[in-house]
Amino acid sequence: MEPVMNERDTFTVLVTGGARGIGAAVVRAVHDAGPSVIIADILDEKGEQLAKELDDRAHYVHLDVTSAEDWTDAIAVAERMAGPLTSLVNNAGILDIGPIETQPAENFRRILDVNLFGTWLGMRAALPSLRRSGGGSIVNLSSTAGMQGYAGIGAYVASKWAIRGLTKTAALEFATDRVRVCSVHPGPIRTPMTAEMDDSVVAGQPIPRFGNPEEVARMVYFLLTEATYSTGSEFVIDGGAIAGTALPLHTT
Repeated sequence: MEPVMNERDTFTVLVTGGARGIGAAVVRAVHDAGPSVIIADILDEKGEQLAKELDDRAHYVHLDVTSAEDWTDAIAVAERMAGPLTSLVNNAGILDIGPIETQPAENFRRILDVNLFGTWLGMRAALPSLRRSGGGSIVNLSSTAGMQGYAGIGAYVASKWAIRGLTKTAALEFATDRVRVCSVHPGPIRTPMTAEMDDSVVAGQPIPRFGNPEEVARMVYFLLTEATYSTGSEFVIDGGAIAGTALPLHTT
């Protein structure tokens, strides 16, 4: 199983949530390297504007990741525009802050629908297209919230842990189709989702700053193109946030 983008003549990558934040950074990284890229989002104005900023290898499609019909249409449009998919990046996600005791049930369900169900639907929808291209790769965006707990964002944590496990299952099931599946686990990244967070969030990290979307995009692109012996694995990019607790060192 060695599906490698850089061994091919043509590549087609679909990125969900591709209109802004980490998704837009992934779109730009993929586009700059040469492949055709499909920007999929519900933010039509932003997505269409990004496609216009790039050249005719970038195309925008409207995609609500919770809709099976939207997925079917988006894959069909992608294949008409650029051929069968060689890669899928499941990046679309939402966050709601609130403790377990008081968070409205509909908010919890909505986060699972977008973050988890959307990822599941995407892999199901993309697999036939990936088969038609001879195999490829899927990268699912999880989080450090898929590696540990965080108070106040229980639904988000639940969705990101589930994406981590779903990734491993997909890697096992899709291996015979020459499709690799890995998850990426960003820590605090400066995006519209974290715009209201201050620097106290990252003060205790070994690298005491927010990451930027371009740093995550480089990790994603590596997994799409070069990580040919990796599948079912998680890749953390978090400034050392979950490395452990730093204790003062005393010498005598």
